[in-house]
Amino acid sequence: MSVTAIGRAWAACDVGSGTAANGMTLLLLAPLIWIAAAVPWVVLHTTLGRRHRGAALAAGLVLTLWLTWFLVTWLGMPDSYPAPSCPGNVPPWWPGFIPA
Repeated sequence: MSVTAIGRAWAACDVGSGTAANGMTLLLLAPLIWIAAAVPWVVLHTTLGRRHRGAALAAGLVLTLWLTWFLVTWLGMPDSYPAPSCPGNVPPWWPGFIPA
């Protein structure tokens, strides 16, 4: 989900040198993002999940949502890149109630 949202943000704001280059970058980032998302679930399962499954599930969902938001706003909306089609480097489809 993070990789898709980052790709859509890059496409909407014309970030990068082209679709093929952006796709290759996302292809290389995908395993790292997957590992970063899987590690909290493993830690929660081994520590909290044995006794309190509901709490581990809730904490895992919160951590996954936070990680997705962080990655999309950090990687998908770079502040240093001049984006003429996206004011403030925020894509037009990004919801206004979620901070970017």
